[in-house]
Amino acid sequence: MNKYLKQLVQLSKYDGEISSYEPKIRAEKEKLSVFMQTANEIQENINSTYTLIDEAKSKVTKNDIHLQELKDKLEDIAKKNSAVQTEKELKALQLEEEIAKEQISFANEEISRLDELINSKETDLKELQEKLTEEEESIKELQEAVDTNIETLNKQREEISKNRAELVPQIDAKILAFYEKIKRWAKDRAVVPVRKQACYGCFMKINDKTYSDVIKSEEIITCPHCGRIIYKEEDQA
Repeated sequence: MNKYLKQLVQLSKYDGEISSYEPKIRAEKEKLSVFMQTANEIQENINSTYTLIDEAKSKVTKNDIHLQELKDKLEDIAKKNSAVQTEKELKALQLEEEIAKEQISFANEEISRLDELINSKETDLKELQEKLTEEEESIKELQEAVDTNIETLNKQREEISKNRAELVPQIDAKILAFYEKIKRWAKDRAVVPVRKQACYGCFMKINDKTYSDVIKSEEIITCPHCGRIIYKEEDQA
């Protein structure tokens, strides 16, 4: 294979390998984001549960105050009964007393319902807090593993980048510029192999003359269809 072509093939491989690390690193970070999202959802549930408990306690307090007002009202009605002079006044007081008693009964039922709700939500809150603790421990463990994996990936990428940096000065400036020009639109597929007489960049079949030149590997050949640099892999030439 032509010396310069061999250099471009290797350079393209380095570029492809370097680019492949970004999705690998992103995938590692996404592992953590799934656990973080779960923890955030649990925290949101904890916050909303706290709010429900506070609201229920506030309603209990209001009902307690209302109960005291109703009890005071019944005592007042009882005092008025001794001073009743007409049947009309008596019926009015009896009606007022019945309404007050109904309101007391409703307030007691409401307090009982709210107490059950508070107990239920406090149980839920305890379970949520335990889940959050477990999730945070898992996140901590995973964070350490992810950090280690990312550090390893970065070291591997740095090593390849170092190899690339050592190769670049050895390549003829014009040939390198030609490669970079193609790379601007072809990305990491500026140099591709030819297999079954087809360019593996655009997957179009190349003519016999071009294919013959590719097999010889004496010059840098570009695909007549897409313009990528093409070559025949040495083990298949």
